[in-house]
Amino acid sequence: MASIQIQNVRKVYQRDTQEVPVLDGLSLDVDSGEFLALMGPSGSGKTTLLNLIGGIDTPTSGRVTIAGTDLGTLKGPALAKWRSRHIGYIFQLYNLIPVLTALQNVELPLLLLKMSGAERRKRARTALELVGLSDRVKHFPRQLSGGQEQRVAIARAMVSDPAILLADEPTGDLDRKAGEEILNLLVRLNSEFKKTVVMVTHDPHAAERAHRIQQLDKGVLSKT
Repeated sequence: MASIQIQNVRKVYQRDTQEVPVLDGLSLDVDSGEFLALMGPSGSGKTTLLNLIGGIDTPTSGRVTIAGTDLGTLKGPALAKWRSRHIGYIFQLYNLIPVLTALQNVELPLLLLKMSGAERRKRARTALELVGLSDRVKHFPRQLSGGQEQRVAIARAMVSDPAILLADEPTGDLDRKAGEEILNLLVRLNSEFKKTVVMVTHDPHAAERAHRIQQLDKGVLSKT
């Protein structure tokens, strides 16, 4: 069963009076439990596609259906609530809040859910344990290495137990060893915890860890 269905999606941005097409009639199915890598040059629309899947952006035309929900039917608070339950987002630059500890950063998505403080902390600790950082719960981002910061970010993405993980260049700011650890973790989350993973990457080595690679160029997909 397809977890993600993109149907004939166009995305056009307006720059002054000029229209800038980014995605051009794109269709894509991603099966539940699949690990998909999206590759392509800068400006090809990879991050835009990820943002459409995550409900962060909306298509100019076409339909985005995630786990049976047409995202076009959700607005405002309903969309935010849906996103917090179903989508985990991992960014290249971690996007951790520097004045919060690792535990507090991981807790953040749970603030959108009806949950006691004790339950939030318990789930955040479990997520940090999952990524191998149970000894770093009280550390601030500045006290962590880049690889550790990215693992905190992955714990934050996982803490609400979403079905889908979206990773935008998750190893792009890391050295080879730390990058390899992050890729191993994504593979484990996919294989052991059955998460659907869609990863944008420039790195062919990283893309090889996925089940399938799709090449995006000028808003159009082609298999590699």
